[in-house]
Amino acid sequence: MTRSAPVTRDTLLVTGGAGFIGSNMARAFAAEGWRVVVADWLETGPKWRNISDILLDYVLRPEAIGDFVEREGGRIGAVIHMGAISATTERDGDRILARNVRPTLDLWEQCARKGIRFIYASSGATYGDGSHGFRDDEAPEALARLAPLNAYGWSKLMADRRFVADVAAGRPTPPQWAGLRFFNVYGPGETHKGDMRSVIHKIYPIAAAGEAVTLFKSHHPDYTDGGQLRDFLYVADCVNVVRWLLETPTVSGIFNVGTGEARSFEDLANAVFAAAGLPPQITYVDMPETLRGAYQYFTEADMTKLRAAGYARPFTSLEEGVSQYVTQHLRGSNTAGA
Repeated sequence: MTRSAPVTRDTLLVTGGAGFIGSNMARAFAAEGWRVVVADWLETGPKWRNISDILLDYVLRPEAIGDFVEREGGRIGAVIHMGAISATTERDGDRILARNVRPTLDLWEQCARKGIRFIYASSGATYGDGSHGFRDDEAPEALARLAPLNAYGWSKLMADRRFVADVAAGRPTPPQWAGLRFFNVYGPGETHKGDMRSVIHKIYPIAAAGEAVTLFKSHHPDYTDGGQLRDFLYVADCVNVVRWLLETPTVSGIFNVGTGEARSFEDLANAVFAAAGLPPQITYVDMPETLRGAYQYFTEADMTKLRAAGYARPFTSLEEGVSQYVTQHLRGSNTAGA
């Protein structure tokens, strides 16, 4: 009797795979030989351009994910779940539950049943105003102290808490799982995000034209105008962390993903002008009233846990990342698809 060859788990399912971070994941892993299946809504905008250059196995609509995983689970090496409403300004809690929370919980349970590794996007937004620090502590009491400033951050924290509770209770879990708390990510593939795209993408055309760019004034006594601090993360570093996790299947947990060094918006603007080869010109305007009550003046990823788990690769500096983004993607472009 002839035995059939064992099924090879050579497929990656990337949800949100036509989006910003997801398309960068899909491109990198397809180039490395994975059979990549993207799940996303393309709709009528330019998002399809993010995947137009990638050799893909298939593109699914998100509502077909469940059937696909049930049917093809034996071939799926990992699910990289980047699909979600990423707008921190989204106020519709029911929409957040339907698009962010329910699909994430369903995929977790499917991956647990099918023995599929599960890597998903959490967020630095889970830390709220940072009053409890930015340490990726999985202790239930530490998670319970966090107070996100918006529904997006709450949706990510809800999933984190549920998965940690499943692990603690001994309920079924994927063979490897990782919730990645991305901080302020920038880079190619963000054009379709509209007002939620990075400040770099917004100000580069202005800076390149030799005009003054506009930043928010500070409404906090401890910060100067343009001195608000963020942990700015180049999207290539997000890909590098996921690649390392795929290569290190024994590592599971919730991990911050940032540079570990907070930089100011003024630093960012200066880096954009430097990449454009022009002297900086910056003006400041009042922050809209609607943003002031939910504005983070400081974010900085504590990277101790990921480093202790064995991730040794350096993160891209702000100046290097902005230079790469500008020279390789934004310069000479109308920024469509950049």
